Amino acid sequence: MCSPGGFPFYIDHRHGKLEAKENHMSNSTSPLRWGILATGLIAGRFADGVAGSADNRLVAVASRSMASAKAFAQKHNIPRAHEGYAQLLADPDVQAIYVATPHPMHAEWAIRAAQAGKHVLVEKPIGLNTEQAAAIIDAAAKHHVFLMEAFMYRCHPQTARIVEIVRSGTLGELRMIEAEFSYDTDNGDDSRHFSQALGGGGILDVGCYPTSFARLIAGVAVGRPFDNPVQVKAVGTPHPRTGVDAWTTACLKFASGIIAQCTTGLKMPGGSRARIVGTTGWLEVPNPWVPGRDGQPTTLILRRNYGTTAEEITVPYGKDLYTYEAEQVSTHVADGQAPAMPWDDTLGNMRTLDAWRAEVGLTYDSEKPAAVGTLTITGRPLTVRPDAPMTFGRLSELDKPVSRLVMGADSNSLMPFTAIMFDEFFASGGNVFDTSYGYGVPNGACERNLGQWIRSRGIRDQVVVIEKGGNPPCGTPEGIRHEALAGLGRLQMDHVDLWLMHRDNPVVPVGELVDVMNELRDRGLCTLFGVSNWSLERLREAHAYCQRTGKTFFAALSNQLSLARMVEGPWASYLCSSFDVEFRRWLTEVQLPLMPWSSQARGFFTDRAGPDKFDDPEIVRCWYAPDNFARRHRACELAKQRNVEPINIALAWALQQPFPTFPLIGARRHRELWSCVNALSIKLSTEELAWLEGA
Repeated sequence: MCSPGGFPFYIDHRHGKLEAKENHMSNSTSPLRWGILATGLIAGRFADGVAGSADNRLVAVASRSMASAKAFAQKHNIPRAHEGYAQLLADPDVQAIYVATPHPMHAEWAIRAAQAGKHVLVEKPIGLNTEQAAAIIDAAAKHHVFLMEAFMYRCHPQTARIVEIVRSGTLGELRMIEAEFSYDTDNGDDSRHFSQALGGGGILDVGCYPTSFARLIAGVAVGRPFDNPVQVKAVGTPHPRTGVDAWTTACLKFASGIIAQCTTGLKMPGGSRARIVGTTGWLEVPNPWVPGRDGQPTTLILRRNYGTTAEEITVPYGKDLYTYEAEQVSTHVADGQAPAMPWDDTLGNMRTLDAWRAEVGLTYDSEKPAAVGTLTITGRPLTVRPDAPMTFGRLSELDKPVSRLVMGADSNSLMPFTAIMFDEFFASGGNVFDTSYGYGVPNGACERNLGQWIRSRGIRDQVVVIEKGGNPPCGTPEGIRHEALAGLGRLQMDHVDLWLMHRDNPVVPVGELVDVMNELRDRGLCTLFGVSNWSLERLREAHAYCQRTGKTFFAALSNQLSLARMVEGPWASYLCSSFDVEFRRWLTEVQLPLMPWSSQARGFFTDRAGPDKFDDPEIVRCWYAPDNFARRHRACELAKQRNVEPINIALAWALQQPFPTFPLIGARRHRELWSCVNALSIKLSTEELAWLEGA
């Protein structure tokens, strides 16, 4: 999304696009004014570091208790103490916030700090998982504030010297990276180190250092700021009472062939070390994570050509480790992010940590469906924002407004994603969710998580739930009955608002399928019903059958439709598109609402696609064709004129057909969702619609 050290891409809500924009608090000759949020050990170290910097100044601190805040303020010579973190965020004199709480609280207070217009330095790890990290980053982008994950060792001259040695080729071609951060804590089992509720275990506490180091070095070796592993394997031993990782090792494999071994533990005397092995030598780093502590010299050990003599390299430094970290922020505050730990680097590290935890079977209780409560990631109740830009339509007899955008519940197999993304969709005014057992996630996790989220948030009467069933081989009347009941069981609901037969079964007479769907409605299992992936021929046949028999016709259709013609279906099974002119003419005549899937052609209108880009085989297979590239070119041209993204133009085209449309979207990030929502405000003329299509 951003180049390290450059201007980040901020979200322009007027036009719905990501663009480079300078932060509203640029560098100046005045020191950056800091507030420290929480008063633990690491907060004290950072406070000492800020005190040693002429470019930074401590002005406030907050704790949950005034006594703790006052004691910390007195010890570190801080002018103001606040009781409660919200008071710190409201302090007009504070420009930047250092979030030093235990990591389960990082997301809440980092996001709230960004919303308050404060720059943010978040203690590592930035959150519990990738979903939280992405939400924090998107909040910083939205509110035009600086954000960095506080890996202090990345800011020290020693790390710069290590990068220089690797980049110089002194070690030859890299083969192996070894990194360890472990210790045998004397804290008891009830300490935060082993607490499920506080995100305990070595992987998040200190294992994040070895992974970040390995990814940094693996990237430098191939000429990039960092690299992400293509494979993660791990073994570990859990704490006998709480189940968090007590000690564990992960093996990371990179596309370059480099292997990294990362070790961590809270019940394992080991210490801190790193070693980089190449074809012509190796480099040992005796103290990679806290270089220069207590004024000690920082030394690297280099052995060239595997000779018998090891060369000691002393790296000069003149400041405290945390002073370097604070100055990394103040130096780059106008850039939005810092080269020491750019946003994409943070996301890559969190994905690696997620994979490591998955390998050793560690899911925190707070990440499980049963833990979802009534509050959002910011600790506030879920509500629709007063300025929510969503627009709405209607579906026949349904007594609820229907948001013009439908959130696809097809990738929410993990509850953190479900809660974070669905909360934001709802807050933006969205109220329609589409799910199915046929989406292929094991055990119907997408349905289960959607149902759990709706119950926990207490919003069943405010949302429209679409369930798709009748998946092969259940595309028969009996199979439809079975899947309808099974789906309701997974959702834990007595009915859905709209039930859709997911795929047609052409060998079954259309009347039998119409009859059984009418039966579902009559039994109260659904309010409305319809179909998905049906051909125009079968739809016409079903329509004629309903006219002859007096049966109720479909309330909606969910076929593929986008500005780009689908050349081939994304999946092996046959799936229908409504792009054909005759098909759309019939939809216009009947005014059958369409809920198109892949409504934005699955990234074809983003920079992931292009005549010279073949990195994504699915986009190439499904959308690459001369007529589609012509449409893409016109969408790009119009987007430039309107100062929006081409994908916004493509979605606006799908929204403004001459029949009702409710496009399905598959946003995986908040910024993707905001982009989709902003397409609602783009108005295209009849001539522009036809020109985009090439009619």
